[in-house]
Amino acid sequence: MGSYLEAYYGNGEAGASSSRVPVEALREIAQGNGVAAARAAMQRVVVSSSSSFSSSSSSSSSSLSTSSTSTSTDPDLLLSEAETIRSLLLQNTDEISGLLTALDGRYVPAAPGGDLLRDGPGVLPTGRNIYSLDPFRMPSATAVARGARSADAILQAHASSYSSSDLSSSLYPETVAVNLWGLDAIKTRGESVGIVLRLVGARVVNEGTGRVARFELIPLEELTPPGRPRVDVLCNVSGIFRDSFRNVLDLLDALFEAAANAQGETEEQNFIKKHAREAAEEQIARPASRLFSNPAGDYGSMVGERVGAGNWDSGAELGATWAARNAFSFGRGGADGEAGAARPELLESLLSTTERVVQTVDSVEYGLTDINEYYANTGALARAAGDARARRRAKEEGGGRSGGGEEKDQTLMPAVSVVEAFGDGPPRDLDAVLRLEYRSKLLNPKWAKAMAGAGSGGAFEIGQRMTAMLGWGATSGFKESWTWQQAAETYVLDQEMASTLKKNNPEAFRNVVGRMLEAAGRGIWEDADEEMLVRKLLKVFFSPLFGVLFLFLFFFFDEKRGSKLTLFLPSHFHSTKNPSNQEQEKLRNAYSDIDDRIEGVV
Repeated sequence: MGSYLEAYYGNGEAGASSSRVPVEALREIAQGNGVAAARAAMQRVVVSSSSSFSSSSSSSSSSLSTSSTSTSTDPDLLLSEAETIRSLLLQNTDEISGLLTALDGRYVPAAPGGDLLRDGPGVLPTGRNIYSLDPFRMPSATAVARGARSADAILQAHASSYSSSDLSSSLYPETVAVNLWGLDAIKTRGESVGIVLRLVGARVVNEGTGRVARFELIPLEELTPPGRPRVDVLCNVSGIFRDSFRNVLDLLDALFEAAANAQGETEEQNFIKKHAREAAEEQIARPASRLFSNPAGDYGSMVGERVGAGNWDSGAELGATWAARNAFSFGRGGADGEAGAARPELLESLLSTTERVVQTVDSVEYGLTDINEYYANTGALARAAGDARARRRAKEEGGGRSGGGEEKDQTLMPAVSVVEAFGDGPPRDLDAVLRLEYRSKLLNPKWAKAMAGAGSGGAFEIGQRMTAMLGWGATSGFKESWTWQQAAETYVLDQEMASTLKKNNPEAFRNVVGRMLEAAGRGIWEDADEEMLVRKLLKVFFSPLFGVLFLFLFFFFDEKRGSKLTLFLPSHFHSTKNPSNQEQEKLRNAYSDIDDRIEGVV
């Protein structure tokens, strides 16, 4: 109880001025001693520190964690609120009574769901029929504040890391791509939208009821730091966000239109205006459109499906797949047609100026290396932007529409900033996040042992993360060989682990080894010892089931069906180690025998 209250009111140390309510007073509330005892404790702190509570709270308000939603500074109101929160937290029997009421087919009162620290006491008590949020109240004040803080940190990181010799000579990025995902927005109350507003230089205007009426531009002279421009934003909208928050899309669309037509602002002060003018000169329809998604009623980039099937030749292909699937702009529509029209030329123009990509992570359970959607969208977006920038540079230098190959200038790949919405730390670079997640999960011996011991499901999770590691290498260019080497040593070359995975989930184990061979064959595992890889990894497969089945797939899969399986092996292996006709016949007979045994014919 005390921990909840301390976190809600600023997480300050005992007697510290960083907390709006001294910890001593919160402890009195938590112990059930009432407001009077808490007020007395507060007075003792004030006297001992020779300062008033009001001055303490006012001086610390600017540095207060934005996880707290209470805006009051009056001591009596704060203590009364704390007492109310305590009472609501203790009202936890409502969970059982609410469940029994629902099972009995009776009415359960509706209430918003959420987190106390982020959403305030309105989410209490638990045990009610919760709904995610009111879309007309998104983004919340907390989401706007947290998004602004993240956006400022992203701009600062860009200014300190990017060279002025790139496409833009500005300390600020001309365009930032921000992923707007539905579930992220629901959990954070629209923190990603808050990032967009801060980059553009806009604020929320609320109705008297608290609903969001519009987004309006902040005058340039009020932007911080002084002199910074309005940054253009390419919004990559997920299908769930597109379908659930149409009102937010309309408001954002109106905001971008207003920014593109802002009077009294130069193009050096307003990159949205600059890029809209360039698109208009190219006779591109609706040049101020910035909200891109899949076709209406469709979902996903299909990049994960291509990586999973091995149906790709280069990272450029995956970037192009993402771009083709996300070339449909949304908003209020327009004279040229309904919202959702395909505008690939406008998307290409925006990608060619994109210097940074932003991804919000809302969960402590699942990260970038756990779910294929992250590399299939964020990674593929970054790859598409890098290739578009390469084409733009080639065009400006008179080289035509070149670029997009595997040998392109890696400095043109946009940086990726990862915002962890569950914490208060600054955004981190993609590579740092990937390294941390690999060390703490996939390559952590304790995690590996626990997942292997979890049966078929655990082995499946390992296989999924191996596919994701390949996907990140294919899209973002993350090619640190130690990850693959340690993965091979952990899951394949360790006989006990390999035996466990084979037993628990043969298909998952085949995927683990297959991804390693594929990474080596495609050059993602760059300094892999090919002789060691072929000898040791395939040795593991030489069991009655795995070896024959795997090699059969390599050498006998119908090429007309688009198989890329031979790419998984190092080139010298599948070019010089092909089995003889006699060996092929043996493999066919062995495969037939295994197939019969699996089907129970024998």
